[in-house]
Amino acid sequence: MNILHVTPSYYPAVYWGGPIFSVHALNNALARLPEVALKVITTDAAGPRLADRLDVQNLDMTLYPNHAVLFTRRKAGASISAELIRRLPSLIRWADVVHLTATYSFPTLPTLFLCRLLNKPVVWSPRGAILETFEWAGVQRKGLKQLWEWVCNALSRPGRIAAHVTSGIEKAALQARIPRAKTVIVPNGVDIPDILLDSRRQSTGKFRLMYLGRLSPIKGIENLLKAVRKLDHPDISLTIYGTGQADYKGRVEQLAADLAFLDTTVTFAGHVEGEAKMQAFHSADVCIVPSFSENFCMVAAESLAHGVPIIASHGTPWSRIEEKGCGLWVDNCPESLAQAIMKIRTMPLSEMGQRGRVWMGAEYSWDAVAVAMLEVYRKLIFRNVK
Repeated sequence: MNILHVTPSYYPAVYWGGPIFSVHALNNALARLPEVALKVITTDAAGPRLADRLDVQNLDMTLYPNHAVLFTRRKAGASISAELIRRLPSLIRWADVVHLTATYSFPTLPTLFLCRLLNKPVVWSPRGAILETFEWAGVQRKGLKQLWEWVCNALSRPGRIAAHVTSGIEKAALQARIPRAKTVIVPNGVDIPDILLDSRRQSTGKFRLMYLGRLSPIKGIENLLKAVRKLDHPDISLTIYGTGQADYKGRVEQLAADLAFLDTTVTFAGHVEGEAKMQAFHSADVCIVPSFSENFCMVAAESLAHGVPIIASHGTPWSRIEEKGCGLWVDNCPESLAQAIMKIRTMPLSEMGQRGRVWMGAEYSWDAVAVAMLEVYRKLIFRNVK
């Protein structure tokens, strides 16, 4: 099966957050399947500024085992590339199915248009963007995005497009906004570490909270800071890992300073990945995800895979953490977050972390996710998505 994946940016463009990791991991798992021939077309965008580019010439191509990745030159905006448009028609003709990971970005409309013109089936992964517009009042340019969605729906041919979502709440948003597409749920996967580093944890006497993710208004970081301030507990610390636009990063750092606990209770540790990311999990007692809206939330799965219990907001699709006994699912207002922090502090965290790790291994392996996605492709190609 020939699969073409179209996406505005690709790993290691980690500025763009969770979808960069999940798309890369999905494609690596798909490429391991013997019946798959996979190509990716993307741009060299590595951040919002035109100067933020991947050094494509010196990339380690072993990052992409068994599949070819074509990085085209971004010329403007976040992902505008004339080279991508020039190469897209021939690649779409080559493909049996096209997988589009993009929403309000440059490749979306050309890809949907060309697939309709060439009668190619499309699996479209909005990766939470339509859900964000659908349910979060604070989204920017909401009217323009709704017009964009209308155009996308008009370009969608019923029976030839499947909208890939990772949760039930995202499915509801897609059914409302892109009714011509059949919606299918395939969750993200997660890498399960072979070894946990609990023996390396050095207790500081603090109850160690962590936030890991993009620094963005939708992530609810201000509410988390206010919750920690409300507790005003000398034994509680919070480390915030991640990056984002400079103006917003400055705002949350200023809020921490205004609340009079920057560098004493709250530390901004920047972006982490690889070994540093693993160490971040193993230096925490609890991971907190206070988002207003998430379609899947990779950090929740990663935290549980590392044996770290979570507090997740109702804006995430992780209600099962309470059923599985590995976390708390709460409202993201400061009062609710503060209460959850004090409650989970008295709970058996090691046992909770182990239960979460077992759950992730049983239901969220990338190989299982790849097989499920391959079945979506097959059904779409043979026009029997139901």
